[in-house]
Formats: sequence, structure tokens, C-alpha cells
Amino acid sequence: MIKLNTLQYPTVKDISVSSDFALDILQNNDNYLKLENDLLKSFNFKTSKTFSFNSDGFLSLLCHLGLQGKIAISVGETESLYEAGKLYETLGFDIVWIGLNKDGHIDIDSIKNLDLDYIFVSSYTIDTYVKNDLESIKQIANVKIISNGSFDISNQSDAIYFDPYKLSGFAISAIILSNEMFQDQAIGYKDNLSVVVLKELLEDTKSFNSSLKQKFKDILSDTFFDDLYFFVDSNDTLEYTLHFGLKGIKARELIRTLALDEIFITNGEGCSLGLSKPSRVIQMMGYSEDESRNAISLSFDEDMTDEQIRKTIAIIYKRYKQIRILND
Repeated sequence: MIKLNTLQYPTVKDISVSSDFALDILQNNDNYLKLENDLLKSFNFKTSKTFSFNSDGFLSLLCHLGLQGKIAISVGETESLYEAGKLYETLGFDIVWIGLNKDGHIDIDSIKNLDLDYIFVSSYTIDTYVKNDLESIKQIANVKIISNGSFDISNQSDAIYFDPYKLSGFAISAIILSNEMFQDQAIGYKDNLSVVVLKELLEDTKSFNSSLKQKFKDILSDTFFDDLYFFVDSNDTLEYTLHFGLKGIKARELIRTLALDEIFITNGEGCSLGLSKPSRVIQMMGYSEDESRNAISLSFDEDMTDEQIRKTIAIIYKRYKQIRILND
């Protein structure tokens, strides 16, 4: 099996939680409180809050922050947050949407003269993996930055939240850490199971492989020639990721076909398993829906020899040509 979609679909591990961390109204719950405190200290935050990693859960965060100030959201954030922002607007509240430029970078200039209090923007944009310059945002706007820290954390973030599914493979609650940006939940209202599980997973830091990116890019270019194109500059993305497009096919067709060869790739966060929905992020950059259906994302963690890379790309190319012929 060759797993090139690890940012979307992590390697699931067995989860075992000791009963020592269960909450008991008649006990002092020292074991759990120490574990939670250690988690906060490891990221230099003071308070934690658990919530559902879906549009309803993010909507609750937006409603809380909306009582304190004006909120902006980058359109390059996770789909659940984007949907929550749209729901927030239907309730009659305002959201400032930070757009994406054609090259995949967020439109920082659009926030220069805005009076904002909070911005949801992570250190990289989903689907394309283009790195976001959070320090520049801090320099031009006096805002608090709230980021997805599941795979990459910036010290410019004033709050970080973690995607439990991508970290564990299980739909447990998410957790957000901050310095009193959100009121600390009473212990009985926290999903202590999620806190225990995520604490363990975050300690077991996943290592990625940045040595494969250029090799994959070079061999892909030599193999696909004009059938290959790039939506974003690969030098601007996370070092262990590659994002590109293949002309004349829908990415989901290739994803499904390659799965039979046990080669796993993705076409973006919201449709990672090759479903019919194309990348919203690519369209937000100014590409057409048809173009967005060409998009493919790779992420690297395990090591591969040059020969393994060539064989993998040869299979990808073979399946690609077969699909092109069938489509024609």
C-alpha cells in the first residue's frame, strides 16, 4: 500500500483509555486534570474547550466570539468552518470573508483597513497546502488568530483547534486551546474522552517526509509532460506536500481506480475519497468548476526509493491514460 493522502486520512491506531481518567462527581479527578493541564502547558495556553468538529460546533464558537468583536474567516479553511460562517450570516450576523488570490495565497491586502478582532486562518490552506504568512497578518492587523493545528502549528496563533478525525480516524469531539479567549468549560461539560485521546495522539507527533516532494514533481513532469499543470507554486506549499492538476479527467476517477492498485491519493479535504464534489478552494482561487475537478493532492510521510517513486508514477500514468481513452 502506498499512502499519499495522509493529511486527509491518517493511519488509524488502536485507542485505549484508562478508567483513571473517567470523571466522578464525588472525586477530585486529579488524573484527568493533570493530563489536561499538561496538554495546555505543552502549547502554552491556559484554557480548553471541546466542541463538535462540524458546522454546528464551529457555529457555537462564532456565536461566542461574535459577542466580543468582529470576525473574519479565510475561505481556505476547513469545510465545516466555512459552512458555519455561512450559517452565522443567515442568523443576521456579519462575517468578513478573506479571499484567495489566483496563486493560492490569502488576500492579505483586503484586511489592511478593516477593524477586525478575530481571524480564522491556519498556517496553510486546505487542499492546496499553500503556506499562509500569519506573521504578516499580525503586522497589518491587530487581531487574534485562530488556527487549525492538526498538522502544522504557527506560534502566531492565539488559539488552536485540532481535527479529531484526521488525527485519530474517529469522530470524537474536537478541542480548542486558547488564553481565555473562550470561557473554560466546567469539567462535567468537557468531552474528557476526547481530551485524553487527543493528548496521547499529539504527543505521538507524526513525522512527514520532505525529501520526496521534488523527486515526485520531477518524475511527474517528465512522465505527463503537457497533461500536467500546477495550480500553485510547489515552493509555496508545505514541504511534504504536492498539488497539481491532470488534464482531461476528473480526479475522482483516478482516485477510485488507483485505490484498486492500493495507491491512495486525494483531490481535497471536502471530497477526499473521490466523491463528486470538486475542490471549493480551487474555485475560490478563480478556477472554473471543471478545472477544479482536475486537482490532485499528495502528502508524504513514509520513505520511498527512487525506483518505488518511478514505479508508482508509472502506474498513475497508465491508469490516467486508460481513463482518458475511455472518456474519449
